[in-house]
Amino acid sequence: MGESNWAGNHEYAAETVVTPRTHDEVREAVAAASSVKALGSRHCFNDIADAPGGVLLDLSALESPVEIDADAATVTVGGSARYGDFAGQLHAAGFALANLASLPHITVAGSVATGTHGSGRRQRGLAAAVSALELVTAGGEVRTFSRDGDPDVFPGLVVSLGALGVVTRLTLDLVPAFDVRQDVFDGLSWDAAQRHFDEIEDAGYSVSLFTNWVNDVVDQVWVKSRVDAFTERAGLFGAVPADGPRHPAHAAGIPAGNVTPQQGAPGPWHQRIPHFALEFTPSVGDELQSEYFVPYRDAAAAIEAVRGIGDRLAPVLLVSEIRAVAGDELWLSPAQGGDRVAFHFTWQPRQPEVEAVLPLLEERLAPFGARPHWGKLFHGGGLDAVYPRLADFRSLAGSLDPGGTFRTPFVRRHVFGESGV
Repeated sequence: MGESNWAGNHEYAAETVVTPRTHDEVREAVAAASSVKALGSRHCFNDIADAPGGVLLDLSALESPVEIDADAATVTVGGSARYGDFAGQLHAAGFALANLASLPHITVAGSVATGTHGSGRRQRGLAAAVSALELVTAGGEVRTFSRDGDPDVFPGLVVSLGALGVVTRLTLDLVPAFDVRQDVFDGLSWDAAQRHFDEIEDAGYSVSLFTNWVNDVVDQVWVKSRVDAFTERAGLFGAVPADGPRHPAHAAGIPAGNVTPQQGAPGPWHQRIPHFALEFTPSVGDELQSEYFVPYRDAAAAIEAVRGIGDRLAPVLLVSEIRAVAGDELWLSPAQGGDRVAFHFTWQPRQPEVEAVLPLLEERLAPFGARPHWGKLFHGGGLDAVYPRLADFRSLAGSLDPGGTFRTPFVRRHVFGESGV
C-alpha cells in the first residue's frame, strides 16, 4: 500500500485506504470489510492502527460540523477532528477543554481510543471528557452510547483501541474559557525533584519535568498556570527561571522555534497547554516514543529506578518527560483506578536500539505495576496484571464485534493474549 505512520517506523499492511465522504459510505465500507480500522493522525508508533490485509478508513473527508451546546456545556465533533482545529472556536464561544495533550495536531477519536492524556495532577486524561459517542459497529450498524444512558458499558467504550468499531462522532465536556501563562525553570536538583514532588506538581495547572536521565539535574520544569490563580515565584526549589524559550529537548540541542509561548506571556488555554504550536512540525519530527504509567505514590521511587539505568537510555534518547495525570474509571485508561505519574520517552529514530533497551526499562518499572501507553512502543505482554478491567473489555469486544472485524493482530496480542500474531 505504501502508507506509513507519522514517525515512518511502521508501514501499514492494510490492503487499501478508503476515504468516505458521508456516514452512509462509512457504514458501507465497514459492512463490506472483513478487517477494518479507522485511521487518524497516524501518531501511533506501533501497529495498533493497522488492519493487515484489510481496510483503513480515513475519515478526514467526512462532513462533521462542530456543534457547541452552550446550555449543556458540551461540544460534538467528528471522528477525524483534531484538537487544534476547533479549540479556537471553543474559546471564542467562551468555553475550553479542561485538558489537552502536548500536541494539538492529534485527532480526538485516536487520542481517546489510546488513552492519551495531557498533564496536571488534578487534570484527568483526554478520554475522561467524553460524555457520548457514535460508533459504527461490524455490519455497518450505527449505535450511540452515553455516560448517563449506558453507565455499565460506557467506561469500556471510550479507550477502545479501535477494537469495538469506528467512532464517527464524540461529545466532550466543556469548562469556561481561561487564560494560561507558561514559565520554565532550569536546573532542578534530583533531590529536590524527589523530596518536593508534590509541591512541584502543585506549582501550576499543568507541570512537566524534562530530563535525559544522565545530567546532574532535571534539565527543565515547565509550569503552566491559570492566570487567575497565578502566584509569582523567583524560583522553584532551587531551579531558576529560564533566560529564554526552551524546547523540551533543549539539552539535546533542539531549538525552541515550534513551542508555545513561554516566559510568562499570558494567552488562551489552547495556545499554552500544548507544548507545541499547531502551525509547526510537532515535537522533534523524526522520533519514536514510549510511555509508562505508575501510581502517583510511587513517583520518587520510580524516578530513582529509572535514574539507575540512565546511562543505558541516554544514547538513544532525545528527552524524557515526567508528568502527573489524575485518575479515572475508564477500563483501559492508563489512569484507571487512581492518579498516575507518566514517564514519557522521546527516542531517536533508531528502533532496533530502542527496542533493545525497552525490556530493561520495563524491568525497572515492573515493581510499580507500570502500564504502557497503548499507542507507543513497548515490549512486554501480560497486561491483565496491570489493566484490571481487561477481561471486562474482552467481553465487551466479543459482544459488539463477535465476528472479529476489528480484532487486528495488535488487539489479538495485547487484549486477547494470543501469541504469534
